[in-house]
Amino acid sequence: MTAIIHPTAQVDPGAEIGADVYIGPFAVIESDVAIGANSRIGAHAVIRRYTTLGPRCRVWEHAMLGGEPQDVSFHDQLSRLEIGADNLIREGATIHRATTAGGSTRIGDGNFLMANCHVAHDCKIGDRVIIANGALLAGHVAVADRAFISGNVVVHQFARIGTLAMVGGLARISQDCLPYMITEGSPASARGLNLVGLRRAGFAAETIRALKQAFRTLFRAGRSLHDALAELEASPSPEVRAVAAFARSTKRGFTHGSA
Repeated sequence: MTAIIHPTAQVDPGAEIGADVYIGPFAVIESDVAIGANSRIGAHAVIRRYTTLGPRCRVWEHAMLGGEPQDVSFHDQLSRLEIGADNLIREGATIHRATTAGGSTRIGDGNFLMANCHVAHDCKIGDRVIIANGALLAGHVAVADRAFISGNVVVHQFARIGTLAMVGGLARISQDCLPYMITEGSPASARGLNLVGLRRAGFAAETIRALKQAFRTLFRAGRSLHDALAELEASPSPEVRAVAAFARSTKRGFTHGSA
């Protein structure tokens, strides 16, 4: 089937609209936009130039995708916003394209971006990430697969959120958040393992026990960071070794356990 475009929508002839796409009242689709098949664009949503939206996405009312970055050094460089398949982008969410020429802001597949959240320029979001209402991601933030960022969280530029990490509501994140762990508070600290997320993701009990021990080794055993990471790196669990590798690769430091 061909696309269904409401007569009040403004769709530039230079946009590529896939099969079975619905575009609602007063939506604006600029040139150099590609919208994948079976996507739905709500009323008053705006998709700006240099944006690619994968198939089966749904964009709710008043969302704005591909806006120019909020960066004083930006002077209309040609950059992109690339969004994968099966994403849900709720009312009032904003996602900006990259600030560097040839760069891109990237959103993976199967993500859920709730109302009024913001993803700034050059961010990299993995797959099956949830970003709740009002959360704000500054430029160059990286969020790994299946992470959960709760409501009204603020994340500093260049910070990283690890795989299956959970960030608690209202947290102020200025350092990296370790994979598989809950980080919350202001200032933020690692408070424990993301047990609910791990179980929902189907992790084996043995893996969860190994990650619990890794948390104790890092934050409760009184070891130096050097010795704790060495112990994690020797673990037979690939998930525990991934925590150590994430910690080793940090440039901003990572949130430590609470006292």
